[in-house]
Amino acid sequence: MAIQQLKKTIVFEYIQIILGAALVGLAFNIFFLPARLAAGGVSGISTIVYELFLFNPAYVQWLINIPLLILGVVLVGKEFSLKTLVGTFFVPFVIWLTADITLSVDNPLLSAIYGGVMLGVGLGIVYRGNGSTGGTALIAQLVKKFTGLSSGFAQLLVDGLVVLTSAFVFNFELALYAMIAIYVTSKVIDFVQLQTSPTKLVMIITDKEEEVQAIIKNEINRGLTKIKSIGGYSNQEKTMILCVVEQSEAVYFKKVLQKLEPTSFVIFLNASEILGRGFSRAQVDGDVEK
Repeated sequence: MAIQQLKKTIVFEYIQIILGAALVGLAFNIFFLPARLAAGGVSGISTIVYELFLFNPAYVQWLINIPLLILGVVLVGKEFSLKTLVGTFFVPFVIWLTADITLSVDNPLLSAIYGGVMLGVGLGIVYRGNGSTGGTALIAQLVKKFTGLSSGFAQLLVDGLVVLTSAFVFNFELALYAMIAIYVTSKVIDFVQLQTSPTKLVMIITDKEEEVQAIIKNEINRGLTKIKSIGGYSNQEKTMILCVVEQSEAVYFKKVLQKLEPTSFVIFLNASEILGRGFSRAQVDGDVEK
């Protein structure tokens, strides 16, 4: 109970932001800077500047983020909260604090993969704390504001320009590795934010509603949702049954359906995050249940 109460507090969100920012800074010093990978963002810009002028990356990031913070307060307002300030400060601080770390990887492929994983985990934790690390995310917001582009495309455009610049400063091969790092990072961020779990959403389209419902109840004891639908080919009314099951249950459920109801149309989908009784912890009648 105490842990659940802590997770709902503002203090826990700041802990997440600081922890995530620390991982972002470590990913930069351990993987990206030694391998000379400018994987987008302010960190990528600081990598390029370090290669050209040997300026300390932490100071470069602070110098870039200070005017961005001011722009954020003026243009974005309340959305640019104290949490963004904390995240924006701590990333360069960790980079400065761990500048002399002896653990480093200069193999570009390993750095792209493992650096992307660590960066994605760090950013995912920061976002789960409703925070931000500032940087080019704000630039992307400004591009969106004045061009009408979507947030995702604006962010891709900004990061793409950083990677393109790195191709001229370093070489084309390192720019390709940087693109791998960006891709890995985006996938890991989604994984951390959504708390991807080994659960399946089962969609069953059938005209034998009662039989399938009995199978679900008697064989795996799960709840279900029924939706009336019309078959596009037969133009006949059918029932779509939605049911969420664990991975182990899905394997067994598939075998049972194939044996007892082989005529039904069944789709198994990966479910990113399931909230409610029987899956992730949810508040039920004042008690936390699984």
